[in-house]
This record gives sequence, C-alpha cells and structure tokens, in this order.
Amino acid sequence: MQVMRTLGVVGLLLLAGSAWGQAGLQNVNAELVVAARSGSVASATALLDQGANPDSRNRIGDTPLNTAAKNGKVEIVKLMLERGADVNLQNAAGVSPLMSAAYNGHAEIVRMLLARKADPMLADRVMKTAAIYAAGTGHADCLVALLDAGVDVNTAYSNELTALMWAAGYGQVATVELLLARGADVGKRDNRGKTALSMAIDNGNRETIDALRAAGAKE
Repeated sequence: MQVMRTLGVVGLLLLAGSAWGQAGLQNVNAELVVAARSGSVASATALLDQGANPDSRNRIGDTPLNTAAKNGKVEIVKLMLERGADVNLQNAAGVSPLMSAAYNGHAEIVRMLLARKADPMLADRVMKTAAIYAAGTGHADCLVALLDAGVDVNTAYSNELTALMWAAGYGQVATVELLLARGADVGKRDNRGKTALSMAIDNGNRETIDALRAAGAKE
C-alpha cells in the first residue's frame, strides 16, 4: 500500500514537472515575439538559447520573424533567419514576413527575405501579394527589389488586377512611374473592364493621371 502511495506521489510530481516545462516553453515563446517587436537582439538571443521556438506565434499568428519584418527590426530579422525561422510562414490573415516588410516600406528586409528564398507570389486571405502591397503603398524601393527578384511587372493577380492598377488606384505616382519604366502594360483591364488610367481618374490624383497618359494610357 505504501509502495502504491509512493508511486502515486512520484507520478504526480512527474506530471507537475511536465506541466511546468510546457508552461515555461510557452512563456519563452511569447516573450520571444515581444523581444522581436521591441528589437532587443540580446533578449531574443537569450530566449532562443533557452529553447524558444523561432516559429512561435502570437494570438494573431505572427511569428518573431513576421513581427520584426513588420516593425523594421533588421537585426532581429537576421537573427531569426540564422536560427532557422520559416521565411514563408504566414499569420492568421495569410500575411507573410515579405508582405509585412513590403507594406511597411522596409526595403532592406525585403531584400534579405528574398535572398533567403521568400516566395514573392504568396497571397494573403484577401489575395494580395508583396508586390501589390508595395505598389499600393508607394514603396518603390521595395517594389524594385521584388521586380529584380523576378516578379513579372504585368502579372494579373486576383480579379485581373495588376500592380500598376493597384498603384494607380491609390494615387501612388512613384510606383506608377517605376512600373511604367519597367514595361507595365497600360492597356490591361481588370475583370470589370477598367484600366489603370480609369482607376487613377476615379482616385483623382492628377500626377498619376498625367504619368499614365504620357505613357499612352487610355480609359
């Protein structure tokens, strides 16, 4: 009887130890995402050395790499890539680290991710890619990196929309001019029959309209 009690106590201690270990790992994983957001390389390194998962996620599915890419934390991005983080892991909304960097205008990070084989053709849940985000937000330097990595300037994305249409629709003259210089087709139409010029007119941005008309665009 005494032996059974002893074994029971040992079993409970083992279970408690296991639960504590799991909770400890969950804590360091959560802390790693926080360290990535703040840009603390020392903290992130220490947490990884303690066993934190480089692909741990927060409640919206962001990994430390995605968090760092979003916030422009170049050194954290380098660290996470060195520690084996999945460069293409998307969050709950389908946003990849490359999309996060492109949307927020972090061109150096865009180049770093592409060099590590980030997929520029991944799309999020609303069917946007890194190139669409760069074009629509006017981040020409990010868009240059994507085009240089092999993204076709005339790719038709969801609803037959091109990067030029996204740039024109949001009145982003810098990315409109870049795309035109790279050979964007001003005659393409989306699934509603609209051209980039039609979208620029809808937006009312005079510089964008003038740039497109100078390139021979028509409604």
